[in-house]
Amino acid sequence: MKTYDTKHLRNVCLVGHGGTGKTSLTETFLFNSGVISRIGKISEGNTVSDYLPEEVKHKVSISTSLIPIEWQGVKLNILDTPGYSDFFGEVKCALRVAECGVLVLNGVAGLEVQAEITWDVMEQQQLPRVIFVNKLDRENANFGKVLEQLKSAYPQARFVPLQIPIGQEAGFKGLIDIVENKVYDYETNGSGKYSLKEVPEEYQEETNRLRNQLAEAVAEANDEILAKYLDGEELTEEDLQTALREAMKGNLVTPVLCGSVYKNIGLVNMINFLANSVPPPEEVVEKAALVFKTLADPYVGKMSFLRVYGGKFKAETLVYNSNRGLEEKIGHPFYLRGKTQEPVALLVAGDIAVVAKLQDVKTGDTLCDKEHLVTLPGIDFPVPSLSVAIEPKTKGDEDKLGSSLARLVEEDPTIRISKNTETRELLLTGLGEMQLEILQEKLTRKFGVAVSIKVPRVPYRETIRKAVKVEGKHKKQTGGHGQYGHVWINLEPSEGKDFEFEEAIFGGSVPKQYIPAVEKGIREAMAEGTMVGYPVTDIKVTLCDGSYHAVDSSEMAFKLAAIIAFRKGVELAKPTLLEPVVEVEVIVPEVYMGDVIGDLNGKCGKLLGMEAGEKYQMIHAHVPMAEMMRYAIDLRSLTHGRGTFTMKFIHYEEVPGKISENLVSQLKSAYSH
Repeated sequence: MKTYDTKHLRNVCLVGHGGTGKTSLTETFLFNSGVISRIGKISEGNTVSDYLPEEVKHKVSISTSLIPIEWQGVKLNILDTPGYSDFFGEVKCALRVAECGVLVLNGVAGLEVQAEITWDVMEQQQLPRVIFVNKLDRENANFGKVLEQLKSAYPQARFVPLQIPIGQEAGFKGLIDIVENKVYDYETNGSGKYSLKEVPEEYQEETNRLRNQLAEAVAEANDEILAKYLDGEELTEEDLQTALREAMKGNLVTPVLCGSVYKNIGLVNMINFLANSVPPPEEVVEKAALVFKTLADPYVGKMSFLRVYGGKFKAETLVYNSNRGLEEKIGHPFYLRGKTQEPVALLVAGDIAVVAKLQDVKTGDTLCDKEHLVTLPGIDFPVPSLSVAIEPKTKGDEDKLGSSLARLVEEDPTIRISKNTETRELLLTGLGEMQLEILQEKLTRKFGVAVSIKVPRVPYRETIRKAVKVEGKHKKQTGGHGQYGHVWINLEPSEGKDFEFEEAIFGGSVPKQYIPAVEKGIREAMAEGTMVGYPVTDIKVTLCDGSYHAVDSSEMAFKLAAIIAFRKGVELAKPTLLEPVVEVEVIVPEVYMGDVIGDLNGKCGKLLGMEAGEKYQMIHAHVPMAEMMRYAIDLRSLTHGRGTFTMKFIHYEEVPGKISENLVSQLKSAYSH
């Protein structure tokens, strides 16, 4: 592939709900541009874009693929993104480096959840976008209905149809191009071949109406063409093309195109539009590139996907990572098409390519010239909220698991690894069940670490509800020196103080050198717990009496005596469980408010209030952490994927008596196996 200058580059991101045909659209682009001679199918696992073993197995995209194609003197960098919310981080990466987002919709289902979510992101970025209504050959497909749905959902946007489908459902066989005022009569065998015809009389009125609507919408993007339009002159095809290109650049309109990927109808029009109307990249003055994706390949090693924003990047040159203050050498960049590499000696502003083995470079980093430092805005990733406890199936794989997870975090910044010091569990947190399942598969395939995952343990605490005085004695005679430690301690609740220790010894009944050992023993006993093995908290311990033996007493003996006394005392002091409570913020469309509030009430949540936003409502509540362990799944089900939430620990609360008894019984049963 030759090197193109900036004005002949187009960076386009395909986005939308899962199953709308983004990967198949990419495959058809490859076929129509002559890169491949046969269109692959997702069902057969042979598409260029979905090549990872997990994608082939699950028949869904899980990673953004870079697919460069050439078309009429233009290089199109197509970024094919996943459509499922578990992999939305991949979508955010791709949108960050594109000049245009192509929202692919199903002509039957219309505007689906993930399409709405992605539209909101593109709206925030003010990214130019285009709609492609796919699957118009399907039963119940209706282009007009989808268009009206878009206008109703986004009244502030200016949707302009550039095409009218000819025929419906199984009879869909072509379209009218509004700009060219011609019929594209496609063959229905998937070849992509067509013949140009004049617009039939029965379509002429609708075509003229849409042409006038288009002229009115785009004319304001160009002063000369606007003057011509206001003077009542008919705009030529060239006028419309010029004005449309400038209107797209200014994000004044959202063009709507249509077709059938399955029958390869309308795809030539689509690729013509992308090449002719999508704005080329804008070049910044300084030499700068953004690493927007990282992939750990078992053969090539670490691969960094980068988009050049300014200057030129050559093979075998030094670059400076302004985020980390490190200098690295770029080896030989290459274009990546699926898994096929094509070396390139020079990367110009606007282009997208891949560099292997940049050891200290991470997703979101800026590469620049050391003498002219630049730090480009990074990527705003979605926050993960579904955690599982993860452990290797084979003992001795702990270290291997740790390094493997670190590699996966490099690939996917939407996952988090943490250690719960109280439950001693390693936690893997992600966006959803499918993502976590696939990470489990990757650990086995890429790194040879088989793991098991389960719902994390809740980090309960134990405490007491009444004051008691107890004795603890450790006495052992084994011949020679024996062991002797004897203490009396008072235990009492001390809410909010975690742990207080005092000594009130009179007359030296416990020598001062042994008092630290008593405190140490109590701290050890507190850490291990007495009811179910959770740490004891909110307690005050006073060492008030005891006795010692001049020969047999020792620090160890007094420590063991303190442990005996503490355990006995907790059992007598009405022990109870404390549960962690989290503060939750749930953001949902108003239509789901009732269901979400009802669900939080059912989880023993305390509603604190609500805030009204322009499009979404925010609910504030305090909820027991135990009820929130699978909330990411519950909320997705309740809101059909439209709700999001965040939570943070705030405090511990006592579990009500009867519930506490049942919970202790369950926990003892669960952790005895």
